[in-house]
Parts: sequence; structure tokens; C-alpha cells
Amino acid sequence: MRVKFYCDLYVSQGWQKKKTKIMKLLCRKKLHPSVYLVALAQGEQNQLEIFSSILLRQHVFDNSEIFVTGLADGYDEALFLVEQLADKVYRETGTADLRRFILGRQEEFEKTGR
Repeated sequence: MRVKFYCDLYVSQGWQKKKTKIMKLLCRKKLHPSVYLVALAQGEQNQLEIFSSILLRQHVFDNSEIFVTGLADGYDEALFLVEQLADKVYRETGTADLRRFILGRQEEFEKTGR
């Protein structure tokens, strides 16, 4: 499993100071059931997926790349992060195309470093 993080990663408010530690644990597949991920959906027909980090221990993820856009303290917090992201995308673009916005922002970041 390869994990890639969104340049503007959304993180539950209570985890701001633990963000780096959680990211490292995620890369090593050593996480707690309360850690929920908001990630780009594997299929392009969908936009985002929310799931518990313990699902990453399943072998179906062994050869996958997960593009994480948010780290949340539980499912409800994950929903809140998605709401924040959707609100930002709508305000900035007038659309609800989260996937395009995220990938465009990430591409810009990788090219310019900002």
C-alpha cells in the first residue's frame, strides 16, 4: 500500500498537533479504529470515500495507492471534514466537483511547491 497525502490535508481539530505522528503510523499500517480517513474514491465515478483506518490492514489494499485528503477522529468528524471541503470547493468554483478541485490543487502544489 502506498499512501499519498493531500497538500491541504484536512485534520480533526483535536489532532492538529498529532498530525505528523498519525501520518507516519498510517504509512506503517499501525492505527487505531477511531482514525477515519477521507480519501479520493478508487473509482473516478465517485468523489470521496470515508473509512476506518483499520480497513487498510486488509490485503485488498496491499497494491493500492490511497490519496488521503483528511484524517478524522471518528466517522462524525470525517463527515464534518467532507462538509468543510465541499463548502470550500463550492465557494471557490461554484461547483461540487471535489475530485477535480483536489487533484488540480495537488498538481499545482507539486509543480510550484505552494
